[in-house]
Amino acid sequence: MPVRMHVLGAAHVVTGSSYLLEANGRRILVDCGMFQGSKTLKELNYRPFPYEPDRLHAVLLTHAHIDHSGLLPKLTKAGFHGPIHATRSTIELCAIMLPDSGHIQEMEVEQLNRRRSRGGEPPVEPIYTAEDAVACMTQFRPVDYGAWLDLGDGARARWWNAGHILGSASIEIEVAEAGGEPVRILMSGDLGPEAKLFHPDPDGPQGLDLVVCEATYGDRDRPDTTIADRRTLLASEIRAAAQRGGPLLVPCFAVERTQEILTDLIDLMEAGTIPRAPVFVDSPLAIKATEVFRSHAGELEEGGALARLTNSPFVRFTESADQSKSLARFRGFHIIIAASGMAEAGRIRHHLKNHLWRSSTTVLFVGYQAEGTLGRILLDGAPTVTIHGDAVRVKAQIRSIDSYSGHADRTEVLDWLKARLPIRGGVALVHAEERAIAAFVPVVGAEVVTPERVVAPHLDDVLEIAPGSVRLVLPATPRRIEPERAKGQDWHNDSAAFLLDLKDTLDKAADDRARGVILRRLKKALEEIE
Repeated sequence: MPVRMHVLGAAHVVTGSSYLLEANGRRILVDCGMFQGSKTLKELNYRPFPYEPDRLHAVLLTHAHIDHSGLLPKLTKAGFHGPIHATRSTIELCAIMLPDSGHIQEMEVEQLNRRRSRGGEPPVEPIYTAEDAVACMTQFRPVDYGAWLDLGDGARARWWNAGHILGSASIEIEVAEAGGEPVRILMSGDLGPEAKLFHPDPDGPQGLDLVVCEATYGDRDRPDTTIADRRTLLASEIRAAAQRGGPLLVPCFAVERTQEILTDLIDLMEAGTIPRAPVFVDSPLAIKATEVFRSHAGELEEGGALARLTNSPFVRFTESADQSKSLARFRGFHIIIAASGMAEAGRIRHHLKNHLWRSSTTVLFVGYQAEGTLGRILLDGAPTVTIHGDAVRVKAQIRSIDSYSGHADRTEVLDWLKARLPIRGGVALVHAEERAIAAFVPVVGAEVVTPERVVAPHLDDVLEIAPGSVRLVLPATPRRIEPERAKGQDWHNDSAAFLLDLKDTLDKAADDRARGVILRRLKKALEEIE
């Protein structure tokens, strides 16, 4: 009987990674990530799981990022009582990231419910709380790279370094068939690039039936770069921001990206390459993550640099909400690094709300911005955005540096796939937006396996894997959302943009009479639709 894999996330999008394997009576979940981006996608986080949590036998976790681990507390709250297997470093990071995620949800739901109360709407509940996340941590079990873990009934798994963040892994899964050869599957997780400060290049096994591979940058290569090149780019952006005279806001992933940016900033300031200025790390999670990194400094490439992060005279850590709010009083050039990296939640949204309308402000993105996120909307040049229910004009300079990305680019992923040959069955491309998938499918079909053995499953598709073969099966039940609704911005984004455009039009109208004409025409158009 073939192994079945249900693709439950990161299908033609880059968030919500989750895959359910059914083999020999075992039900094993690989990752349980949170959806980010458009409201249509994020609404999936609130729905029941498309399987029965109490029937799962185990969870295998590739790494700690919230788009891979963020719904684990919801899973355990919903009745899953089995083990969650992950590397020790991933467990340490989850121990701070998941409670932080719960806390953010509690705070944001509290703010949302205040607005709903004013509108006469009923309150909503957070997906889970910080307390739920702490309870979830009791189910984590550590694994070592390269060591086989027996999952029962002929299934086993082992973790390989993925070079993405501390503790990140690709997971090899082997399912023994009675009287036949085993089925071998490799889940890439997120693969790191060559120019990473702390990690070696990703690794993995060979001779597989299926490789489920991320394709985040499947449509492009980054220019060949070194850490020195990256610092040169950063220095140029910082000097330009200093000349504008206002704050430099860096929406930044708290785990690893913040530590890399800090290391580069300290080196550049000490060398006199950029102006010396206060650097505020406004993220309790980043502060805790930095301590985790320091405790593993001996295991990391360039780990010695971590000791300087908390001792530098240029760096100031703000932990409390009051300390964070006090940053609004600063004037002149200074740097604020705050989560989240896609500006979807956390303290960075407050800083953006305070400063986006100033032409002296610079916003520097240093990571991938998924479709529908505030970060992507800003990068795409929106003149106005909505933050915490308020419209904010965008007069700040919006900049980005791609060389800090934690993901391998097209050529790096392609090289990693070729190193996994022979691949007897096929390659499934996931964790990428439509444009990247469309560009990468023919490349993999030409250079890794034959074209008919490359699949790009949509949400809730099923893969059937047998020795030497992979078959894509459409879901037996209706999909949670149709493929076209999972992509890009949704009607919520369109609605917000329309309301902002309407306000602009009314503000620019010659007088109240002209505004009345606009509103009457709009009302008539709405009546005709009805």
